[in-house]
Amino acid sequence: MKAVVQRVRDASVSVGGVVIGKIEFGLLVYLGVTHDDNEKDADWLAEKIAYLRIFNDSEEKMNLSLKDLVDSSVSAGVLAISQFTLLGDARKGRRPSWNGAALPKKANILYEYFIESVKKQGIICEKGEFQAFMNVSYTNEGPVTIILDTTLHS
Repeated sequence: MKAVVQRVRDASVSVGGVVIGKIEFGLLVYLGVTHDDNEKDADWLAEKIAYLRIFNDSEEKMNLSLKDLVDSSVSAGVLAISQFTLLGDARKGRRPSWNGAALPKKANILYEYFIESVKKQGIICEKGEFQAFMNVSYTNEGPVTIILDTTLHS
């Protein structure tokens, strides 16, 4: 799995002009699922995101995690957006290859599993609509953007 994680002041996702997911503060996560991914990867990624220390403490240093904020009663969450285009391979030619992305059935199962894994961390997790054309709006705070890849964690 590959994830682009952005610290946001706010984020929402809409389909057909209707907002279907929204957070006031927290992390926007774009998630790409590969052929080789499994539930263990989703669990690792959910825990990594929950405990990633990219929020400012009282001294304006990035020492706090999303889990720290939630545990201190700050209303924060995750907005998870499925995004197969993260797995595009554009090394050859001008049109990316999507061969690295999992087939839709598997990708959706692991996307939903990832969302549940985030929720098991005690974190609110809103989501987009799998395989839909979505409009995502957000205010990136910092900006802070981190790329995580489960193939690199072992």
